[in-house]
Amino acid sequence: MASLTDIHDEYDFLEPDDRYRLLIDLGRTLEPMPGALKTDATLVRGCSASVWVYPQRQGDGALHFLADSNAAITKGIIALVLLAVQDQAPATILATDIPTALAPFDLGNQLSSNRTQGIPNMIALIRETATRYA
Repeated sequence: MASLTDIHDEYDFLEPDDRYRLLIDLGRTLEPMPGALKTDATLVRGCSASVWVYPQRQGDGALHFLADSNAAITKGIIALVLLAVQDQAPATILATDIPTALAPFDLGNQLSSNRTQGIPNMIALIRETATRYA
């Protein structure tokens, strides 16, 4: 998967409608999340769309997240968030400033508040998970 920098380089040159398409395409790259994992326990609160995040600890201690949403653009936002932390050690995730990593995308100004309101809650859940395993 491409890095956040690579994706931003492309995103930065696109018109708003094309940016939506890019986010939708990114969402399609998410690893499939089994339906059995989409439970109340994995549901991220505060999102206008349904968003589920399920952490898995790898053999080397790194965290791998499965995530999904019932909204295409939201899935793309999830993919951006995961690019900042996927398959990293818990300490590395805790040291990562995810909002700063996403700042170049200017999602708050590019998308409606309904689409972005759950991002802080998803980031908080990822950080809480990393704290538990750190």
